Amino acid sequence: MKLIVANVILTFIGCSASLAQTSEQYGNSMSKANTQMAMNACANEEVQRADAELNEIYQKLLSSATDQSGAVEKIKAAERTWIAYRDAYIDAMYPAKDKQAAYGSSFPMEVDFLRAKLTRQQTMALTDLLKQRGGSKK
Repeated sequence: MKLIVANVILTFIGCSASLAQTSEQYGNSMSKANTQMAMNACANEEVQRADAELNEIYQKLLSSATDQSGAVEKIKAAERTWIAYRDAYIDAMYPAKDKQAAYGSSFPMEVDFLRAKLTRQQTMALTDLLKQRGGSKK
């Protein structure tokens, strides 16, 4: 019984931590969504917001690196590698060939939510790199 309670608590904490990584717009969108299709659209919009933030930081990072020989190429190589990792990680999380049949109608939402989470983690990593280079996020 203690093991079950512990698992429930850990699951709740994990979900709460994941939800904290979403935007306010996502919460507003999901509160209005009343179908799976609408929830999938909300999650897709969240991925787009996360991608836009990542791209903004990435461009600032590239700009900050133009004064150092080879830095831009290394940053681009790291980002390409991260994209390959992100896609492989998502495939590992959802390995079935027929994903819709295996994971159901919520699959697009779940994948978009995971992709947004991974993208936000990468945004934080690039922000750290930008700070290391003497730049700032804003």
